[in-house]
Amino acid sequence: MGKFDAIYKDYRERRQKILELGGPAEVEKQKKRGKLTARERIDLLCDPGTFVEVGPFVTHRQTAFGMADRFVAAEGVVTGYGKVNGRYVVIASEDYTAMAGTFGEYHGKKFVWACDFAKEKGWPFVGINDSGGARLQEGLDTLESYGWCFRAQILASGIVPQLALLLGPCLGGQAYHPIMNDFLIQSRTTGFMGIAGPAFVKTQTGEEISLEELCGVEAHAVKSGGTHVVGEDDKESIELARKLLSYLPSNNREKPPTIETDDDPNREIPELDEFLPDPLLRIPYDMHPLIEMVVDKGSFFEIHEYFARNLIVGFARFNGRVAGIVTNQPTVLMGGLDCDASDKLARFVRFCDLFNIPLVTFVDCPAFWIGSPHEWKGILRHGAKTLFAWADATVPLISVIIGKSYAGAHYAMLDKSIGADLVFAWPTAKVNIVGAETAASVIFAKEIKQSEDPKETAKQRIEEYRTKYEHPYQPAERGYVDDVIMPHDTRKYVCQSLEILENKQIARPWRKYSNINL
Repeated sequence: MGKFDAIYKDYRERRQKILELGGPAEVEKQKKRGKLTARERIDLLCDPGTFVEVGPFVTHRQTAFGMADRFVAAEGVVTGYGKVNGRYVVIASEDYTAMAGTFGEYHGKKFVWACDFAKEKGWPFVGINDSGGARLQEGLDTLESYGWCFRAQILASGIVPQLALLLGPCLGGQAYHPIMNDFLIQSRTTGFMGIAGPAFVKTQTGEEISLEELCGVEAHAVKSGGTHVVGEDDKESIELARKLLSYLPSNNREKPPTIETDDDPNREIPELDEFLPDPLLRIPYDMHPLIEMVVDKGSFFEIHEYFARNLIVGFARFNGRVAGIVTNQPTVLMGGLDCDASDKLARFVRFCDLFNIPLVTFVDCPAFWIGSPHEWKGILRHGAKTLFAWADATVPLISVIIGKSYAGAHYAMLDKSIGADLVFAWPTAKVNIVGAETAASVIFAKEIKQSEDPKETAKQRIEEYRTKYEHPYQPAERGYVDDVIMPHDTRKYVCQSLEILENKQIARPWRKYSNINL
């Protein structure tokens, strides 16, 4: 018998107890809920054999309310680092089987370590949320740990990408953690998030409200906009996280990864010449097929797919280079910008700028939406966010105007004056302060009213205005559009533009940050 056998036996027993999470019975309950365990999720996320755990023996120091002899494996959160697609990430995966993954003092400290370590190493942070909420037995120690966690992730924001995977409940103050990450991926079947659970909330008629209705995908991916990507279950959500990470640099000092592609950057797309259903742009159409045709085949990854659907944003590749895509969606609200779409645009643009990701817009936008509901909701304040985002951005900015580009939306969707490096327009583009019908009704109002045939006079004046201004050639004559191109050449121009702007440098006067309208 070796002299260290007893010591090593004790070590193995302690380690095994930790690896068993909350024990076989709790693991079985987790499975019945349709969820993987904290460690299984890490194994799916990381490249095989690369995860290194940090802090498995960390434990609470509480003695009140039955906590003196309460063992909580790894303090209800497994932390460490591993590789995803060959690059390091830092992970904090909550363990619902260990005291329901409740958030206490040392649970919070492990989260803080993960955020700080990610920031120091320049590696993305991935938080996997599955928790019963605050550990009430620890009182103020729990409360303070929330503040430490929030501050750590805020100070890491803009330095490393932060992803949250919502694979279980995340309620109360703890829900601020995933909502403040750069991207939140929510499981449709098991992910729930809210500032209060249904036990504390009822409808206006006093009826009970379900967890799914209050805190599920419909609530946050569709209505609130808190969720960016939806997966059906744990497995698909984790696969989506791996894919999303493949578009992002590890930190703000790197460029996003470029990959080899066999998709010709000079590929012509004849279908685009007949893509628009109507030369006058009166018939709505889906912008998704255009995106899919122009980007590297199969590379588009949409963000906020179900929220503010009048605007489409996401990541794609052009000749292997990553770019952010921003485009209107004419099938929803004519592609006009409302408050939610403005927020969606501004936050996406600012993320891309923080992490050196070029931006490409495809523009067909009639205006910001007007009317009392939009005014009262703050369309001016929300719309201003888009202007701040574009003017602040220092990454390559490329705009392709394919249809309408009117009024304030002309700047909100990126034009030369707000900061675009290169602006191209299809011959179908209509670039002006307002549409011909609106302009003619104002300029020629008196003449139309007093004419013998007001309808015919209005028709003539509208056509006159349209012929003079509603096209891409006046802005091209002034240098506000760099070239008018055939639709089938769109991919070629975007790929070339991204290549020549790859090393763009901008010097700005020192300041902390702009005072964006929040």
